[in-house]
Amino acid sequence: MTTNGGFEPVFCTIVPPHVLDKLAQAEDPTLARPARRTLERDAYERTHRRLTTVIGAPSVAAPAAAAAGKPHRTIYDLHHGTDLPGKKVRAEGAALSKDSTVNRAYDGLGATFELYLKAFERDSIDGSGLPLDATVHYDKDYNNAFWNGEQMVFGDGDGEIFLDFTIPIDVIGHELTHGVTQYTANLTYFGQPGALNESISDVFGSLIKQYSLGQTAAEADWLIGAGLLAPRVTGTALRSMKAPGTAYDDDVLGKDPQPATMDGFVRTGRDNGGVHINSGIPNHAFYLVATALGGNAWERAGQIWYDTLTGGELKKDALFADFATLTVSAARKRYGTGEELDAVTKAWEQVGVRTL
Repeated sequence: MTTNGGFEPVFCTIVPPHVLDKLAQAEDPTLARPARRTLERDAYERTHRRLTTVIGAPSVAAPAAAAAGKPHRTIYDLHHGTDLPGKKVRAEGAALSKDSTVNRAYDGLGATFELYLKAFERDSIDGSGLPLDATVHYDKDYNNAFWNGEQMVFGDGDGEIFLDFTIPIDVIGHELTHGVTQYTANLTYFGQPGALNESISDVFGSLIKQYSLGQTAAEADWLIGAGLLAPRVTGTALRSMKAPGTAYDDDVLGKDPQPATMDGFVRTGRDNGGVHINSGIPNHAFYLVATALGGNAWERAGQIWYDTLTGGELKKDALFADFATLTVSAARKRYGTGEELDAVTKAWEQVGVRTL
């Protein structure tokens, strides 16, 4: 259950609107047309989500009977349609599909489930064994993936700018983590609370990738969406937690606008108040904590962030300073006055967020 007295309509995409807006203005219609179509579909799904959700009621159906501590995955195929969820093509425990996209989605759901269970003792995204559903091959040339409050949805990309959205495992983890936030702090999806919402998804999306690859904080690339951009794009990913603002610099997409510190904080009414832009600031803070502590990032830095998200004190309208203050408290409560507390305090200082 949420700690904030009810659910809000949720619709969160991995590709920010400002990226698609830029792409939609491209002179080449083969690039602009899919971006415009994606923006239209996103607007439709967002509105549909808002109109069909009853405020105060759980926005995900009650879990089906399933063994505790085991994933319950179902993958659907829309065959480029848009009427969710589509045709069921792989159930929990079923054999590999001939479709690699189906298998990547299935594996990504499993990797997300495993990280939350093994590292944080959380049974699925709601903590109570919620079944994990995903739909692949959504629409035609759809340049996005999203969590709609009930399930994951993946586009195939246009092949020119974006490839198949099931390729980066951190994209899957990112979107499913919006579900974890939905069931816990339920952060408002606007302004600084919205940027925290996005950052938390980037943090745990990155941890899911690192856990699945067996990487330490020093070995990780700290990129979100590596492998998603097509070869013609000058860039490595959608975002960089290590160096916000450096993920791409492309003639068509423009330059990555994320700031790493509050000195670059962007004030805008677009993208729900810049939720995908200013998330670079708390993202960088987590990177600094994780690399300062070393080892596996989910073992100490991740525990502090998870405690903050699920501890019941994080308000839905929390600002960066509120979140930072709670991470300091969480570090002190879990680890005392050792290097963990020092790492957290210094990280927020480095990104220009003052703890209260």
